[in-house]
Amino acid sequence: MLAYREVSLVSSLPFPAGDISADELFRLGMQYSTGQGGVPIDFVSAHMMFNLAAMRGSLEAKIYRRELSQEMDPSEVAEAQKAAREWLGHH
Repeated sequence: MLAYREVSLVSSLPFPAGDISADELFRLGMQYSTGQGGVPIDFVSAHMMFNLAAMRGSLEAKIYRRELSQEMDPSEVAEAQKAAREWLGHH
């Protein structure tokens, strides 16, 4: 799925609004995982968005999150999960 790695930018990127849909979260995950639309490639942010989309019912996001996590270091996955928990704590 992804041919190269980029540095995580999750701490410098804005979190999505609390009322965002699973489809919109999935779209953000796709943007961060591929660099679509000029968004910087960021696997940690992509994993976070896929995780949140999956929690809101997106089956496709679960698949992409699993595939992406296979290309990430365990510490990056942990960072993405922590960011998702922080987001959930605010929304």
